[in-house]
Amino acid sequence: MDFLTRLEGWFASYVVDSIEAVIFFDVAFWDPDVTLPLVVLWLIAGATFFTLRFQFVNFRAFRHAIDCTRGRYTDPKSTGEISHFQALSAALSATVGLGNIAGVAFAVGIGGPGAIFWMVLAGFLGMSSKFAECTLGQLYRVTRADGHVSGGGMHYLRDGLAEIGFARLGKALSVIFALMCIGGSLGGGNMYQANQSFAQVAEVLPIMAGKGGAIVFGLILAALVGVVIIGGIKRIGEVAAGLVPFMCILYVVCGISLLVAHAGSLGSAVTTIVSEAFSWQAGAGGFFGALIQGFRRAAFSNEAGAGSAAIVHSAARTDEPVREGVVALLEPFVDTIVVCTITGLVIVVTGAHLQPDVGGGIAMTSWAFETVFPWFPPVLTLIAVLFAFSTMISWSYYGEQCWARLFGVRTILLYKGLFLLFVWLGSIFNASAVIDFGDAMILGMAFPNMFGVVLLSGRIKRELDKYLGKLRSGQLKRY
Repeated sequence: MDFLTRLEGWFASYVVDSIEAVIFFDVAFWDPDVTLPLVVLWLIAGATFFTLRFQFVNFRAFRHAIDCTRGRYTDPKSTGEISHFQALSAALSATVGLGNIAGVAFAVGIGGPGAIFWMVLAGFLGMSSKFAECTLGQLYRVTRADGHVSGGGMHYLRDGLAEIGFARLGKALSVIFALMCIGGSLGGGNMYQANQSFAQVAEVLPIMAGKGGAIVFGLILAALVGVVIIGGIKRIGEVAAGLVPFMCILYVVCGISLLVAHAGSLGSAVTTIVSEAFSWQAGAGGFFGALIQGFRRAAFSNEAGAGSAAIVHSAARTDEPVREGVVALLEPFVDTIVVCTITGLVIVVTGAHLQPDVGGGIAMTSWAFETVFPWFPPVLTLIAVLFAFSTMISWSYYGEQCWARLFGVRTILLYKGLFLLFVWLGSIFNASAVIDFGDAMILGMAFPNMFGVVLLSGRIKRELDKYLGKLRSGQLKRY
């Protein structure tokens, strides 16, 4: 136990603090107390640029995205390993995690209800970022020596930028991206999920509380994750396709049921969210606090701009790269605009964020649901564990692909063993250190990724115009 305590202290004091100092460099405005993390500015600027550059593809291609996901344009003979729906499910399983439950509560607790407005706006803009990076993932994917398809930022940053005369820059960015992705897979895609799901289990089952319970829970969770990830992307896609719709529908139905029970307060809650999003009553710090927390939480939740989802979408069966980008833009819509918004509304209508003794994170969300459904904590525990589990199996694939790019295919089993070790450690470490580490690594991926995608946006625009032209003329075969 003493060893684990010392390890946790070293992790929080040295690893997390060092990474945060670089990733969350604050940009000061006219008031030194009003600062905005550089990575948040980077994501806002990039998502806005893509939305305008591709002429609101998040609106224009939305209906077609649904048709593609349903398989209306899917040729089973196309190159790839999983279907459009499996790719979307696997990517959603990585993003629809405990950030949708605990992360939203943290954002509202720090930034107030107004953070929800900025979170939704970031989700809308992020749909364009997701489209851009996942289209590139398909354009520059490769087939490895072991026969598996591999794609993502570690490939399109290197090969795409080389095509336009920035070979050295592309190589450097691809390595930075891969290292950040591996860190993100061990942090936000793993330790954070294990940590917050254990917190909910310990709340419902007091016998599990304490380091002893955390150790047992971590071992069980690691074993379950290991059973799935050993089978590779096909097994991950199959599990995600069955698990994601179930867990999302279960959570959304529970959330909507609570909102119906508070129907009389729903209008005032929405008014509060919008008014506080633009409120200057607390000064510039209050306004930017809501904006920063909203965008930061949306970025961590849907990962638009981080480049992570492009890794799994690269494995989808299609010969039309833009088609997979179109499918991918649905992720921020489902993850942020639907699931995160429901969590935010549940917290605001119940007043959970105003209760000083409730606590933050998943405890706040649990308290909000319990005000209407006294039996809900066990259900939320199931949802939390499913969210955590699904996120971990997909992020293991992200990290694995980047690991293989840097260290070779033969060392993949070493990575998987390391990943399962971090599942266990995430259950034991304290929440704040895990959350900070997870945010830093995943958001850190956005620096090399967004830079490269902006440089390659001309190629994406040409491919998009060509594809939509074929769609309008009826050249794309329907199945």
